[in-house]
Amino acid sequence: MPCCSDETCSSNPAATGHYRTVLWSVLAINAAMFLIEIVAGLAAGSVALQADALDFFADAANYGISLFVLGMTLRWRATAALIKGSSMGAFGFWVVGNVIWHALHGTVPSWTTMGGVGIAALVANLICFGLLFAWRDGDANMRSVWICSRNDVIANLAVLAAALGVFGTGTGWPDIIVAGVMALLAIQGASVIVHQSLRELRGVDHSGPVAVSR
Repeated sequence: MPCCSDETCSSNPAATGHYRTVLWSVLAINAAMFLIEIVAGLAAGSVALQADALDFFADAANYGISLFVLGMTLRWRATAALIKGSSMGAFGFWVVGNVIWHALHGTVPSWTTMGGVGIAALVANLICFGLLFAWRDGDANMRSVWICSRNDVIANLAVLAAALGVFGTGTGWPDIIVAGVMALLAIQGASVIVHQSLRELRGVDHSGPVAVSR
């Protein structure tokens, strides 16, 4: 679809209605996977699964924010993207702290749980990725949603690789390394989103009232 970084594109009823339906779908998927992964991650002692679970939670919250600002002016959408980018960055730094904790304590997670839940998470994120693919070149708000989905697919593949690594080495280092990679993905994605949203905010005329497209 064409880039929706201007004010008029967001007022397209057909595009907005379709995008809203997609957001509700991926919101439900991410909320369900958060509950599954956080329980499994805690039970298995896997920092990678716990990080992925919190990523699902952050994405569900992000999709909720996107639904709230959908159809509003560029200023509101760019502001929402800025909030989402900041939350992704915070998630990345949380994972860094968690990685350090698990490295110091020498945790060895259950590779079978990591693998089984990792496959389920990968399938869920591939579905979300496919649903959101059409909006990958939209404004900062739309692009931030797609970047989250893209990063999640990459992270799930890394979790599966970590499960094989834990099985092969009998140590928790593969799990810790993957969690570190996930942190870097979150921080890199956050940087892209924050920079684009700030550019869009600088290009908006702040002198007039904020209107909402109906």
